Amino acid sequence: MSLSNFAFPTAIRFGAGARKEVGPHLRERGLKRPLIVTDKALAALPVLAEFKTHLQGLDVAVFGGVFGNPTASQVMEGAAAFKAHGADCVIGFGGGAALDVAKVVGIAATHEGDILEYVWDHPQVRAITNPLPYFVALPTTSGTGSEVGRSAVVSENDTHLKRVVFSAAILARQVFADPELTLALPPHVTAATGMDALTHNIESYLSPAYHPLCDGIALEGTRLAARSLARAVREPGDIAARGDMMMSSMMGAIAFQKDLGAVHACAHALGAVCDLHHGLANALMIDTVLAWNYETVPEKFDELAHVCRVPGGGAAFVGWLKALKAEIGITGSLSAHGVQAAQIPRLVKIAHGDICHQTNPRPCTPADFERLFQAAL
Repeated sequence: MSLSNFAFPTAIRFGAGARKEVGPHLRERGLKRPLIVTDKALAALPVLAEFKTHLQGLDVAVFGGVFGNPTASQVMEGAAAFKAHGADCVIGFGGGAALDVAKVVGIAATHEGDILEYVWDHPQVRAITNPLPYFVALPTTSGTGSEVGRSAVVSENDTHLKRVVFSAAILARQVFADPELTLALPPHVTAATGMDALTHNIESYLSPAYHPLCDGIALEGTRLAARSLARAVREPGDIAARGDMMMSSMMGAIAFQKDLGAVHACAHALGAVCDLHHGLANALMIDTVLAWNYETVPEKFDELAHVCRVPGGGAAFVGWLKALKAEIGITGSLSAHGVQAAQIPRLVKIAHGDICHQTNPRPCTPADFERLFQAAL
C-alpha cells in the first residue's frame, strides 16, 4: 500500500445565528478594518445589511463587484478595494463565486502580478510567499462548499476558461456556516445549488482515488441532500432542511479532495461556452453521465442507493435522480436551456481538457464526451 495524505483543517462554527459571532471573533484578534467581498446581487439585499449590524466597532468596506462566473479582473478590482480601504482582513460573504474571489483577493493585494499567474498549472506559476490577510467565510448558498475549500476557480477574462488557484494558504481561518443566511434564497437557486452539492458528494464517492475518510463524508453528504433538498425547495423556511443542505454542501467540498468526475468536466465546459450556472449545468448532465458510469462501478451505485433509500438498488439510482430533479423544478434537456448542437465540438474540447474527468470511474475519450453531450442535448 502506498503512502497517502489526509487533511481536514478548517475550523467551522455551524448553526443558526453563527453570523452574529463574526464581529467579536475579529475584534478578539485585533482586527479592525474588514473588507466584505460579495456579489452584486447580495450587496443590495437586506441579508447583507442585517449582517453588517453585527459588525459594530469595525470599520467595514464592501466590495460588491463579483458576478457570474468570477473573472481575474474581478479579483484584481477586489484587491484594489482592499488596498484603498487599508483593510486588515477579508470577510467572504456569498455563494461560490463571491467566496472564490474572497479567497484570492488577499493574494492579489499582497503579491505582485495578475492573479492568473498563481493558478496551479501556469507554466511559470508564482509562489505565495507573503503572509495573507486573515480571512473568514460565510456561505449564503448551499452548493459549492467553497468556504471549506483550498481552491478558487477564476475564469480568464476573454476565453471564460476556468482556472484554479490551489493552496492551503487560501483556506478560511474560520467558517461561520449559518443556515439562516439561506432562508431567502428563491426555489430555483436552492434547487440548482443543491444539485451542485449533491453532485460533489456523488462524484467524489465514485472517484477511484483512495480516500476512505472522504468516502464516508461523501456518503453522509449524499444522504443529507437526499433527505432535505426537495424539502428546502418546497418549504424554504424550514431551518432543519436548510441546515442539512448547508452541511451537505460543506461535506461535498471536503470530500472532493478526492477529486470529481466527468459530470464536472462537462459542467465546466457548459459554463465556459454557454455561461450556464454551474449547479444547473451539473444537474443537466448528471443522469446522462452516471448512467454511462454505472456499469463500471455498480457496487458503488448500490451504496449510493442505500444511503438515499432508493428501492431497487444501484440500477434504480439514476432514475431516482431524474425524479428528484423533476420534483425540484429542474426540467428539460441542454437544448431547452439554450445549448446548440453547433457548440458541441467546443464543449468536447474543453471537457476533455478539464482535469476533473481524470478521476471519473470510467475513462473518457473525446468521442465519449461527444456522445454524452449529444445524449443530454
